[in-house]
Amino acid sequence: MTLLLGCIADDFTGATDLANNLVRAGMRVVQTIGVPAQPLAAEVDAVVVALKSRTIAPADAVAQSLEALAWLRAQGARQIYFKYCSTFDSTPAGNIGPVTEALMDALGCDFTIATPAFPDNKRTVFKGYLFAGDVLLNESGMEKHPLTPMTDPNLVRVLQAQTKRRVGLIDHRVVARGAAAILECIAALRAEGVGIAIVDAVSNEDLLRLGPALAGMPLVTAGSGVAIGLPANFGIAPSASAAALPASGGLGAVVSGSCSLATNRQVQAFIAAGRPALAIDPLRIAGGVDVAAEALAWAEPLLKDGPVLVYSTAGSDAVKSVQGQLGVEEAGAMVERTIAAIARGLVERGVRRLVVAGGETSGACVQALGIAQMQIGAQIDPGVPWCHAQAEAAGGAGLHITLKSGNFGGDDFFTKAFTFLE
Repeated sequence: MTLLLGCIADDFTGATDLANNLVRAGMRVVQTIGVPAQPLAAEVDAVVVALKSRTIAPADAVAQSLEALAWLRAQGARQIYFKYCSTFDSTPAGNIGPVTEALMDALGCDFTIATPAFPDNKRTVFKGYLFAGDVLLNESGMEKHPLTPMTDPNLVRVLQAQTKRRVGLIDHRVVARGAAAILECIAALRAEGVGIAIVDAVSNEDLLRLGPALAGMPLVTAGSGVAIGLPANFGIAPSASAAALPASGGLGAVVSGSCSLATNRQVQAFIAAGRPALAIDPLRIAGGVDVAAEALAWAEPLLKDGPVLVYSTAGSDAVKSVQGQLGVEEAGAMVERTIAAIARGLVERGVRRLVVAGGETSGACVQALGIAQMQIGAQIDPGVPWCHAQAEAAGGAGLHITLKSGNFGGDDFFTKAFTFLE
């Protein structure tokens, strides 16, 4: 097997987001859940190793990322891609900077780029500043993120606080002139001692101009947007066959743990469409109530009539109230465990089409379901594909699953996903 691209993603929804863009560009992609214990048997062009490392201690994130790197290099990966969120969400301690530096050291490279730009999902970088839609990142709602509040949209400053290497910028005027100009700028930055450069990108055309300049670069770090320009470097063109999945069937359900504004709208749209939905209360979980058992008892008689939704999604004020009573980490972990138990119970009851919303929630759910790897299919909304996996919770049967980043998808995503699959 010749593995062209080996990818390390810092959460599970981000991994499928990246895999989705590679599939759209023609690559055959498998996503693994964690670092595999064995060599990969499938004949694919790219592998995305999904870690749950975005918000853990920096030292642990570095250790897990280096383990993934070692496995990918053992599979013969010709280029490494470290994928983080298009909101670049992190803290002054990391984990984007520490992981990037550790990968650079391990690969012996003295320069790489960094850009979370993903114009298809309205994430753009201009003059080094990250925009979410028409507003700066710190005005988008991300400044209220419960774990990684983003109060500074200047990516050069944000990344410089996390790394010992000097951080520079390749601005939009250079990118607009194409690959040769980008390479010239990289050479100048390296001569000045810059080790990592934020890259402006306000359109897919910018990302496609960037792509050829990254050919041969040992390490690329980015959100998922840059992926659209890399397969062509290996002589690969878009092909519908790259996204082919087995036929779908079985019952449908949605579980949601994201508290993002987008997911809040999706929950309300699902309810407004007349579909059954059940909110779970973190304080009842903390009080010892078996909320998972209650949710499964509620869902079981309804599943035959179409998809149901179980959610812990709430506004930022409600989230802060719960965190104040239970603690930030315990509140999040407790809800994740409960939703993961519900997801497993739903699959054990015949659900074979499952939508999971939220990055941390997705990580907990795929582990609870006993999924080791996923085949990546077609895109539902930008950055969110359907996938197919063999799930231990399904008795080894096939399961169609989509892992949706909290901020991704249109308001009708939950209903649209099932229509799309059918």
